[in-house]
Amino acid sequence: MTHGILIDLSGTLHVGDCPLPGAVAAIRRLQRSGVPFRFVTNTSRKTRAMLHADLVRFGFDVPVGQLFTAPLAVRRYLEEKGLRPHLLVHPDLEAEFDGLCREEPNAVVIGFARHAFTYGAMNRAFRLLMNGAPLLATGRTRYFEGADGLELDTGPFLAALEYGAQVEATVLGKPSPEFFFGAVAELGCAPDGAVMVGDDAVSDVGAAVRAGLRGILVRTGKYRPGDEAKAGIRPEAVASDVAAALEMILKEA
Repeated sequence: MTHGILIDLSGTLHVGDCPLPGAVAAIRRLQRSGVPFRFVTNTSRKTRAMLHADLVRFGFDVPVGQLFTAPLAVRRYLEEKGLRPHLLVHPDLEAEFDGLCREEPNAVVIGFARHAFTYGAMNRAFRLLMNGAPLLATGRTRYFEGADGLELDTGPFLAALEYGAQVEATVLGKPSPEFFFGAVAELGCAPDGAVMVGDDAVSDVGAAVRAGLRGILVRTGKYRPGDEAKAGIRPEAVASDVAAALEMILKEA
């Protein structure tokens, strides 16, 4: 029995600025079913408000509160620990951390900074890490499906900082179990009552299964043939797209 559903965004509901065929109608059907759900994403190029505006523009009629993002998880962690962040993130994301003290930073936050991943920016973060600042990351995904093909994500740049400073990051987005636990808590169910739907066999499905959820992999976005064997844990099912995955889930809900 399914008591809650987590759904990835990029590559699962849309690719670039284009919603995937059948995705809008599938989410409308899910809303009518009454099964609680959250959209979950490691996307760190935009604030939650910006992501919500994109979804509305694509035709998804959902409240902003149904988005559970890695940058939101990072902000909550900074607040709980009383940390002052040095941000190595995309300029569009900086507003997500408004109101936090950033003077004399004592923590490094890394997300998908894109063109802001300059040598100078990486070296400033490196020096803080060498002075004992913890390294916090929105995720360690290697790549994602962009509008015109695959693009490097946060993971390779995170690995460079970990290697250079000989530290291990605290990852607060996928594939961290705590990310899934936080999202499932908002659904009001236990992990074994929830299912994760996504296009990333490792960070979406494999990580969710390791956290005690069920997982369905979709053959859209970054999916490539054979991905279902990559995570070391087989998904419960592989669906052609999010509409097919939700059809499977709602039949048993």
